[in-house]
Amino acid sequence: MLTKIAVLISGGGTNLQALIDAEKSGILKSGKIVLVISNRSDAYGLVRARDNGIETAVITRKASGGQERFEENIKALLKERGIGLIILAGFMSILSADFTAAYPKRIINVHPSLIPSFCGKGFYGLKVHEAALAKGVKVTGATVHFVNEIPDGGEIILQKAVYVEDGDTPETLQRRVMEQAEWILLPQAAEMVSKEISEKGDAYGKK
Repeated sequence: MLTKIAVLISGGGTNLQALIDAEKSGILKSGKIVLVISNRSDAYGLVRARDNGIETAVITRKASGGQERFEENIKALLKERGIGLIILAGFMSILSADFTAAYPKRIINVHPSLIPSFCGKGFYGLKVHEAALAKGVKVTGATVHFVNEIPDGGEIILQKAVYVEDGDTPETLQRRVMEQAEWILLPQAAEMVSKEISEKGDAYGKK
């Protein structure tokens, strides 16, 4: 039985696209993306999802009336759709400890550095690559990890190194890390975790 996957996004959805492509190519074969949730109505990732026949939903903190209700609305939809795995793919909203505790080893995230470097509160998007270049590191990369109550603090699933090149800007480094690490690792990790969940035969949200 395929693990039903929900992908949470906030922007362009390039990591979502990598997952969609992986499903089409057979890299992701133990799970199926059935839902994409965005906390922004203008996120281009919603277009990517719709173009591929995937159900979408927009749930915002403002419309929900605060963080608690925002998370309750997400939980309700996940339960309704029988979601087994939650993938954070550029989701720019910190989830509470109550939310993450409800889905132990059921939420994964990709972070654009080799954790524990350049991670945690305040490290996201270009800020990660700016910090890496400012520090002068010669190797960076990406990490896929389980999500817990600590930002970027969950168990590491996969990592891949990417070399920093002379003349790199935060933008060029960001692109290379995506192409050489994020878009490869995230589908691999999604398959690993989906396979484990499908073999156990349990879906999140049934507790």
